[in-house]
Amino acid sequence: MHIRDIQPHELEMLLDLYGHLHEQDDPLPERSIVESVWLEAMSNPRIRYFGGYLTGELVSTCTLTIIPNLTRACQPYGVIENVVTHAGHRGLGWGKALLAHALAFAWEQRCYKVMLLTGREDERTLRFYEQAGFDRHGKQAFVAKPAG
Repeated sequence: MHIRDIQPHELEMLLDLYGHLHEQDDPLPERSIVESVWLEAMSNPRIRYFGGYLTGELVSTCTLTIIPNLTRACQPYGVIENVVTHAGHRGLGWGKALLAHALAFAWEQRCYKVMLLTGREDERTLRFYEQAGFDRHGKQAFVAKPAG
């Protein structure tokens, strides 16, 4: 199990892995827009895409964003999103190892907390996140989306 930052030239592997995140997702915009978003994310030191690799194949990923903060003694906080493991590699510890890596990085950055949101409601997924160190009862999340 090898975990490291995803490199800029590995966009295609990441997009392929994201196919295992949702059964249905909005279609990607034209390639130039995708590449522009990727380059913007890669150039932002507060956004980290971590990947779990097996013999060079990206099999698991999550994104951690570190957000500056003027409360809590100016300690930042983190947000983890887009946690996914390739369907053929689930249940083998990839996700837990990847989340442990992301949390360790956040603590090194002095984050006072890390939040993770999931739209999944199945008990197995919720227990997975709890076993990875997250408290489902710690805070109440509210999500707003644009109308339409």
